[in-house]
Amino acid sequence: MNIRESLEQWEKEYLSPYAMLSMHSKGRLREEEQCDIRPVFQRDRDRIIHSKSFRRLKDKTQVFLTPEGDHYRTRLTHTLEVSQTARTIAKALQLNEDLVEAIALGHDLGHTPFGHAGERALNRACPYGFKHNEQSVRTVDLLEKDGQGINLTMEVRDGILNHQTCSMPATLEGKIVRLADKIAYIHHDMDDAIRGGILKESDVPDEISSVIGYTCGRRLDFFIHNIVTNSRGKDDIRMSPEAEEAMKQMRGFMFRNVYKNPIAKGQENKAENLIVTLYEYYMNHTEKLPEFLYRLLDMGEPLEKLVCDYIGSMTDRFAIAQYQEIYIPKTWHG
Repeated sequence: MNIRESLEQWEKEYLSPYAMLSMHSKGRLREEEQCDIRPVFQRDRDRIIHSKSFRRLKDKTQVFLTPEGDHYRTRLTHTLEVSQTARTIAKALQLNEDLVEAIALGHDLGHTPFGHAGERALNRACPYGFKHNEQSVRTVDLLEKDGQGINLTMEVRDGILNHQTCSMPATLEGKIVRLADKIAYIHHDMDDAIRGGILKESDVPDEISSVIGYTCGRRLDFFIHNIVTNSRGKDDIRMSPEAEEAMKQMRGFMFRNVYKNPIAKGQENKAENLIVTLYEYYMNHTEKLPEFLYRLLDMGEPLEKLVCDYIGSMTDRFAIAQYQEIYIPKTWHG
């Protein structure tokens, strides 16, 4: 018995009967020889961490566009906070931490520059539409490694695809990430809004705070404990009705006061216009696309999707630099 098989046996003996065991994975899009050390979901986690799209998250907007200050969240730090929260819940419920971590680390790989502003712009410009969860799957299936993809397991792909509110993952581990994503951004976006002077802790209505806590840390602790308490020993991941209603109200509060705040979001129209302008430019200058995307075009991939692939993969800084290179005249030095 090799190390991987020993770890798979440990999962079988220790994890909850409701956990997704590595040995029971439905496999990958392309069959591969198993690693002798790592179970499949650990291997997926490693592939995501070593991917270029994961590294680019460090320079993609979470909420505030190109904020001044070292302590505002980026899409990467959001991803790490989702992973930490999800792993805490999974460990307490004796579910598969490797699967949870892989889904959490990969769930936003397809996010655009400038956060949801960039997503809205590409969705408006592209006739095929654009959703970051679908783009995250496309990234791991097709775009990574210059068109080869990183060939993740079906369970990780399912969790990435279905991490949004309108969808439901097939595994409990995926359901944990789906909730952890919301818990994380409610926590850290509120923290960033306080740091940016958009809100004060006391602005949260008392009918919400009296249930989930009066500080960011208390709220995070409340939701984690509530999910663990209400999901332990069950074939589901759930919160109490009281907690679910409080989360709904807190999200509504955040949308009214942060996500649609004209001060916090005052630059988003500029970001959207920049993205649409780049989309139109590359649609008319296909020779400027990376070579591997050009190969995919020859293989029958729609040009509109490939332009979205290129722009969607950009960091905030690179998108701005490309716009300046194309449209802003340079000083003549003689």
